[in-house]
Amino acid sequence: MLESYGTTRPGRSALAVALTLIATGLLGTSRTTSASGAGADPPQKRRPSVLMILPDQMRGQALGCMGNPDVRTPNLDRLASQGLLFRNALANTPVCCPARANLLTGKYAHRNGMIANDLRLRESERTIAEILAEKGYRTGFVGKWHLDGGPRLPGFIPPGPRRQGFAYWAANECDHRHFRPTYFRDTDQPITEERFEPEVWTDRAVEFLRLAGDDPFFLVVSMGPPHDPYGAPEKSMKLYDPAKLTMRPNWVEGVSGAGRKELAAYYAAITAVDEQVGRLLKTLDDTGRAEDTIVIVTSDHGDMLGSHGQRLKRKPFEESIRVPGIIRYPAKVKPGRTTEALLTHVDVAPTLLSLCGLPVPSEMQGRDLSGVVLGTTDRGPDSAFFQIFVPFAGDTTPRPWRGVRTDRYMYARTQEGPWLLFDLKADPYELKNLAKDSAHTVVRDRMEAMLVEWMKRTGDSWANDSMASVEDNGRLYRFRAFYSIREYLDWAKKNPEVAPKD
Repeated sequence: MLESYGTTRPGRSALAVALTLIATGLLGTSRTTSASGAGADPPQKRRPSVLMILPDQMRGQALGCMGNPDVRTPNLDRLASQGLLFRNALANTPVCCPARANLLTGKYAHRNGMIANDLRLRESERTIAEILAEKGYRTGFVGKWHLDGGPRLPGFIPPGPRRQGFAYWAANECDHRHFRPTYFRDTDQPITEERFEPEVWTDRAVEFLRLAGDDPFFLVVSMGPPHDPYGAPEKSMKLYDPAKLTMRPNWVEGVSGAGRKELAAYYAAITAVDEQVGRLLKTLDDTGRAEDTIVIVTSDHGDMLGSHGQRLKRKPFEESIRVPGIIRYPAKVKPGRTTEALLTHVDVAPTLLSLCGLPVPSEMQGRDLSGVVLGTTDRGPDSAFFQIFVPFAGDTTPRPWRGVRTDRYMYARTQEGPWLLFDLKADPYELKNLAKDSAHTVVRDRMEAMLVEWMKRTGDSWANDSMASVEDNGRLYRFRAFYSIREYLDWAKKNPEVAPKD
């Protein structure tokens, strides 16, 4: 059986794979409601469970609890009021696949290998799901995976190492047909439903939660909306009149695909997602698991939606990098708190492991912010680090860049030199670029030094970048899975008759 899970790429040993499969239940070991798997805790010392809700492309500014005057998010707002709201939750690499890998591995993209969209996450990477499975957690993944590389459709990921520690499975690789989602369980037989995608994912998540019994669990619910194409069920669409929306001061009219109509549909999708969040929270209540379950809501990245005349993601602007950051844990987290501490994607895995009473692996690069969550400290990191490694003409990202953000300033540069500098305190909508302002030379130089130190500390360098157009025209998912840009470029050189040309 193990041979069917093998890979020709660098991966985990057969023994390690076997242990992970046993822990997750994929090799048919017996399980009881007292978590009898290897390393499991006795019932009286059950570790907290974790429910991660991960809508796609939801910017942090699009929540009522974050001060948005238009969007309706009653369940998310209630969740925030019952726990801790991180006002500065941020995506280190604000694009789908790298962001998801950062969340699961606690490592920056150049370290886990996911420096471009639609690469495959190496099987040798150790994720939080694998760690928790080894400790007797039931693990489950529902929704959009987008870590397997290769053709996005039909989107089947077979049981085994490519599922990175998740046992229960109702997912696809990447399918943005939001009203006709197709997903897979443990065979390659597709399941298609004629419903709004978040409703389908929530049904499967509720199924998992009811099957979990008394075991600790780790469940990720990865919803496609509000990612474009923007839209939602009619009842949500009727709530938003495009002409009456409050547009951000940095919004530019006339950007294709990022007008008032799209913003209204985006908000409608968020409201529809919010309704499903309510169902998930009710299921935790109904099953008696709300008290000891850590619920975390975030997203892989935001959406420009016309701000600064831009669309989609991959940008150093706040609309692209800021994501929801809500954590509720009734057993230990005092409700009704907010924090300005910087929480980034790489911090999520170490923080959750610590909250579960488990050690943080030394290879994880993120910070353990459990002290902030539990209220024992208000001090978070002094700065956060950002990376984009390749260009993408599809959303007008012309070059790779690096960035660093403090509580006051955001600075970004390309290899050629400084690009952006904003004083977020004086200019929260980033309307005045100070990168070439002589009056801010000292600030720029200080931020530059901070960025250099981040690159050194994390092992990053400009040599990790590529100017090859590997993301445009679906190059990394049209043919087969690739683990690196170099692997794709070598393949393209050997297959010029099919490889797209610049």
